[in-house]
Amino acid sequence: MAIASPFTTFKESGKKEIHLGQHVLAEFFECDPNILNSLDKVEKYMVDAALECGATIVQKCFHMFNPYGVSGVVIISESHLAIHTWPELGYAAVDLFTCGDKCDPKISYEFLKKKFNSKKATFSELKRGIIDEETLKVAEKPFELMQQFAD
Repeated sequence: MAIASPFTTFKESGKKEIHLGQHVLAEFFECDPNILNSLDKVEKYMVDAALECGATIVQKCFHMFNPYGVSGVVIISESHLAIHTWPELGYAAVDLFTCGDKCDPKISYEFLKKKFNSKKATFSELKRGIIDEETLKVAEKPFELMQQFAD
């Protein structure tokens, strides 16, 4: 059985590393609370963020909380995009997980930062499903941090 669309990266030592997906954990601060408290806008922007990075949408589900806040997920062929908002704090926590090399979750991150009118944002990018080069099986070790960014 072949490994479907893995990523290949090279470490400083020159050793090749294969991983199955990229997982961006994003935090958006000082966002427009009216956007974060709008089910329609949050859903639209999450769907658009998936399309923007080249993902194929499978399904979506969003929920408006009382008195405020939205949670939702866009399931994509390449994995998922998920969100929870705290409009009263101007804050959104977003999960952008893509597998294969078709999509770049950082494109979705930049798109959402702009759409939420976020004045500050951070992300951590993780390698998920690290493949052992010798056995071609998923290594039984935790994800690996690729990069962190704060603006």
